[in-house]
Parts: sequence; structure tokens; C-alpha cells
Amino acid sequence: MEDSSKEALMEEAPPRYTESPRLPCIPHELKNLLLMVALVVVALVVVNVAFLLLGLHLSESHAETVLRMSIQGLDGEGSPQQLAVSRRERSGTFAVRDGHNGSAAVVYDYSKLLVGYRSWRHRACYITRVDKDNFPGLDAVTETFQRRQDEDKVGDKAVPLADRSVLGTTINILCSAVPVFWA
Repeated sequence: MEDSSKEALMEEAPPRYTESPRLPCIPHELKNLLLMVALVVVALVVVNVAFLLLGLHLSESHAETVLRMSIQGLDGEGSPQQLAVSRRERSGTFAVRDGHNGSAAVVYDYSKLLVGYRSWRHRACYITRVDKDNFPGLDAVTETFQRRQDEDKVGDKAVPLADRSVLGTTINILCSAVPVFWA
């Protein structure tokens, strides 16, 4: 290569870069209008999401209030109950008192339409079928099962349930080590 061509290149100033030309096909007024429309759409989406989240929060807190009222009573009096809910199994499990020093578990199985009761002081489990439109309250269920449990003590020797496939998973686990009777 020649030295003169190198020198000529080095003596020249670098090219000037200029701002890219604006798109001539979109008028300035149309750009402003498109920008305003985009901002309005974004604002509407944000407002809708905010209202949906607010509605979800209100319905959740309302459901908790209703559940709390149904467990403790309408006046808020009474001892609070412990409730475990399984959405996958569609069941609810309550811990209840059985006499003075005992405890029991009541399971509402909404998929099989069964209610199960297991007292930890007794070696038996009791189940009953319920109507899908009329589930009995916790107090009524507890009283019924405790009455049935007392009848078994007196001498009514019922035959335990042989086919446990009618039970749901939650009741099956609860009653796995004891015989199951219909109440």
C-alpha cells in the first residue's frame, strides 16, 4: 500500500452522523392522537385490574366473615373452632370437644356427601350420608354422633363397614385404624 493513500484517509475528517429523518408518512397530529389512545387504553386496563383485585379482596374477606360467623355463632360468642379445608378433596375437617377432656374430629366430605366422626377416646368411627342441598350444622352432627356412640356402649353391637371404598380419602385416613359404623 502506498503511504500517500493512508495519509489522505487520516487527514480527512470523520463523517458526521445526523439524526435519522422523521417518518414523513405519519402526520404530527396523528402521532399525538395515537399516543393519547394508547395512554387511555393503559389507564383503563390499570383501573379494571384495580377493581378486580378490590372485588377479590372484598369477596374473600366476606367469605372469611361468614365462615367465622357460622363457626362462632351469629353473635360472635362461643369458642372458636379449628377448621382445615382441602379444596382438592372437597372436604372440611373440624376439631370438636368430646365430653370434658376429650376431642374428636368431624369431616364434611362434599364430594362423597358424607360426614364422618372420630372420637379420640373411643375406638370407632361413625359416618352418615347427607343431602347435597341440606348439610347439617356442626353442633347437630356432633350431637348425633355422640348419641350413636353412647348407644354402642350400652350394647348395640353393629357390624362395621366392610367396604371402605365408599369413603373419601380424608375420612379413610381419619378412620384407618378403627372400625367404621353407619350412624
